[in-house]
Amino acid sequence: MQKNKVRKAVIPVAGFGTRLFPATKVVKKELFPIIDQDGRAKPVILAIIEEAISAGITEVGIVVQPDDKEIFEDLFKKPPKKELLKKLSPQNQEYSRYLEDLGSKITILLQEEQLGYGHAVFCAKDWVQDEPFLLMLGDHIYTSDIEKSCASQLLDVYEQVNQSVMSLTTKPAELLHISGCVTGVWQELNSILEVTQLYEKPSIEYAQQHLRVQGMVENEFLCIFGMYLLTPKIFDFLAEHINQNFRERGEFQLTSCLDRLRQEERMTGYVVKGKCFDTGLPDAYRQTMIDFRKIRLM
Repeated sequence: MQKNKVRKAVIPVAGFGTRLFPATKVVKKELFPIIDQDGRAKPVILAIIEEAISAGITEVGIVVQPDDKEIFEDLFKKPPKKELLKKLSPQNQEYSRYLEDLGSKITILLQEEQLGYGHAVFCAKDWVQDEPFLLMLGDHIYTSDIEKSCASQLLDVYEQVNQSVMSLTTKPAELLHISGCVTGVWQELNSILEVTQLYEKPSIEYAQQHLRVQGMVENEFLCIFGMYLLTPKIFDFLAEHINQNFRERGEFQLTSCLDRLRQEERMTGYVVKGKCFDTGLPDAYRQTMIDFRKIRLM
C-alpha cells in the first residue's frame, strides 16, 4: 500500500446530543464552551479543529445536519456584524480574524439523515476521496503529556507503520460499558501493538475472557481514545453495510467496519501520551470544565 501524506480530518457533529438534553435543544453539544489556558471561552468544536491543525492537517471536513449548516458557517465563515465587532477588545477582534482564516480550511459536509456514526463518516467519502484521513469525535478534546499534540503522535505512528492507526488509552473495567475496547500483541511494550480484535462496549466478563492484553494489570484494558487514522478502504465497508441495510442497534455503526478494515489491511493501536476529555455526558462535561484548563496550565 502506497503511503500518502495525511492532509484531511473528518469531524462528524450531526448527532442530536440526546445525553445533554435539554441544553442541546437550543445549543449543539459541539458548541458548548470550554475555557482554554488563555482564559478564552471557545466552543468544543474549535478545540478539536485546533488539535487537528496542530498535527499539520490542512483541510477539515465537518459533517453536520442540514439545519445546522448555517450555525457552523456563521462560526467559521462569517465575521461578526460591524456593531458587534466594534465592541470586541482588540485581542478578540484579532481572534475573529483568526477564526475566518481557520474557516478557509473548513468544508461543511451534510448528513441528510441521521442514521448512525458510521453513516456520518460515510458522508465524507466524496470529500476525502482516495486519501488517508484523521477521524475525530465531535465531543472529545485532548491534552498531551509531551511536547507533541495527541493528533501529531497519531500521525507520527502512521508514518512509521503505513496502515490504519487507532488511538488508545487504558481504562478500568468499570468504564467498559461506555467504551470501545481492543486487544492485540505488543510491538513496542505499552506503546504500539498490532490490533487483533475490536469490541464496542463489552461486558466485564467478555473483556476479561477475550480482551486482556499481556502485561496489563487484571482490571485495566485498552480502550479507544477518541481519534483514528484511517485509510480510505473504510468507505468500502461502510458502503457495503449501507447498501445491504446492515444495521446494529438500529443504525449504521463504525466499529464493525473498523474490524473488517483490520482484517483486510491490518491495524495498529497506539497508546497516546495524553488525556482525553469527553464533553458528551453531563458529568464528564462538568469535570472537563474543571480539569481541562487546569491541566493545560500545569
